[in-house]
Amino acid sequence: MTERTPGSHPALPEPEQVVALLEADFARAGYEVDDVRIDRRARPPRITVVADGDRPLDLDTIAELSRAASDRLDALDTAVDGYLLEVTSPGVDRPLTAEKHFRRARGRRVAVRLSDGGSLDGRLGAVTDGVAELVLRERGGFSVRRIPLADIRDAVVQVEFSPPNPRELELAGVRDDAAPNGTEADA
Repeated sequence: MTERTPGSHPALPEPEQVVALLEADFARAGYEVDDVRIDRRARPPRITVVADGDRPLDLDTIAELSRAASDRLDALDTAVDGYLLEVTSPGVDRPLTAEKHFRRARGRRVAVRLSDGGSLDGRLGAVTDGVAELVLRERGGFSVRRIPLADIRDAVVQVEFSPPNPRELELAGVRDDAAPNGTEADA
C-alpha cells in the first residue's frame, strides 16, 4: 500500500503530464503551455495552466483553451473526481527571463536591472539574436540603446495608465494603433 500525504490526490496528473497532454492543442491555437501548477491541498484541487504566445490571450481564447484542457484532463484514466481548472496568462508581473518573453513584451515599458548594477526604464523595441533595443527618454527626446540580454540581470513590464508617446512607439517599432495598453496613442 502506498503511503499518502494528508490532503494529497494521487489521481491528479503531474505537471509534466499536463504539459504533454495539452501542448498540441495549445500550439494549434498559437500558444504554448508556459507553466503548470497543481495545488493538491486545495478543495477541490486546483490545476493552473499558464498559456503564453506572441499575441495576448483574450477571453474567447481562454475559454477555448479551457474547454480543450478540461476535455483532455477528464479523459485521463486517472481522472480525479472534481478539480478546479484555471487557464491564464503569465500576467504583467512575470519577470522577463527568456528571449521570447522580451520579444513578446515589445512596445511595453520595462524596468531593467543590468549585471553591472545599473538600472534603466524604457520602452522595449526589437529583440533579435540575444540583443534587446530599449527606447530611453532623454532630455529633449528619445534614444535607442542596444543591450545584450546576457547583460540584463532582471527585467519586468511596468503597468502604464496613459497612452505611450507616438515617437517612443515609433522608435520601438510599434504602430500607434497597436499600443500595448490597448488604447490608441494620442498624437
